[in-house]
Amino acid sequence: MGRTYLVEEGIGQYLTELSTKVKPYVTGLLIGQCSPQRDYVIRAVRTPPKEQQQEESLGPPKLASLDEEWITTHASQVSRMLPGGLLVLGVFMIATPELAKDGQNALRKLIFSVEKSLSKRRLWKPAEEEVSDRAALQICSATKKVVCRTYDVQDPKSSAKPADWKYQSALTASWVALGCTVNVNIHIPLLATSPNHDLEKNTKNGLNRWSKQIEDSVFLINGQVKDEDTELLEGQKKFRGNTQPSTQFSDVKVLTQLCQGASPRSTATVQVCSGSINLRGAVKCRAYIHSNKPKVKEAIQALKRDIINTLSDRCEILFEDLILNEGPQKKIDICPVTDSPSDTQQAQLTKATLLLKLQQNMGLVVAAAVAVLASIFSFNYFSD
Repeated sequence: MGRTYLVEEGIGQYLTELSTKVKPYVTGLLIGQCSPQRDYVIRAVRTPPKEQQQEESLGPPKLASLDEEWITTHASQVSRMLPGGLLVLGVFMIATPELAKDGQNALRKLIFSVEKSLSKRRLWKPAEEEVSDRAALQICSATKKVVCRTYDVQDPKSSAKPADWKYQSALTASWVALGCTVNVNIHIPLLATSPNHDLEKNTKNGLNRWSKQIEDSVFLINGQVKDEDTELLEGQKKFRGNTQPSTQFSDVKVLTQLCQGASPRSTATVQVCSGSINLRGAVKCRAYIHSNKPKVKEAIQALKRDIINTLSDRCEILFEDLILNEGPQKKIDICPVTDSPSDTQQAQLTKATLLLKLQQNMGLVVAAAVAVLASIFSFNYFSD
């Protein structure tokens, strides 16, 4: 028995409209949430067209012209904007009958490419029991026939499995929302033992250590510590009769440990550093969970990942903008400070230039953070 996808009713209309407007084919992403029993699709987002596609359309249509890199980049950008609990569940393709026979092969390739691109950015590892099937939805633009199959992205040799595609109205009307604010104060030293200091690499290493603290944190849901295997909605009243369901909100407090490790004793390491990176501020996050008997561990997992992704994504946005300003041929490096006067002047110039760029780009980063997940953080670089 294959997986079942419950789909927001409006998506059917959206896909139908696309099938009448776009020829010979169009691709896009399926956004939703996985659960042990079934999956939920709440949005379908078409791949933005590229300008050169208009010129290519003059020739005979073929799926070999699919721009895999463009589609995976779109998936990464969309993934950054999603709140906790939501992810890219799969890929859809609407194509003419002439291209239908090659559709599943193209979708399979896209699904694994998208998953590979998204997994590279993650600072967390999927749980062993986590659903790893992703949907490949193919629609014929002429007959409107819908074929849904799944592939296990953890198995490169995975073959297609049939899946049910069922539309449902008001799919997310009674979902549960969880929100929290986490204070961030991350100090990342830049070691002086290597000739160059990759700012992005050092920051990612520091975020990896911080993400482990978040993973080990205690989460209080509405002021209570709940067993992970209990139902999140246990003890709450269900809607009956004509009562209109609405999203239920839970306030969450995150308690991080003061020290890491099972033993209170620790070993201090002294390292020579040429500077440091500080990330300070408050990260405001939110996650959404389906209302079909969700477990507490599902809710906590969704919120943990949103906290980690929010800060990680904002750092990525900042570095990408710096790279665009510097040019693709240049790397973001911080040179160690030496006793040479010329080197010292150069280091001071590097610091001043970097701080200026960071200040110029903070407006963009904060604006994006507030617009998407209302997350705010500050980024400071200090050099000795």
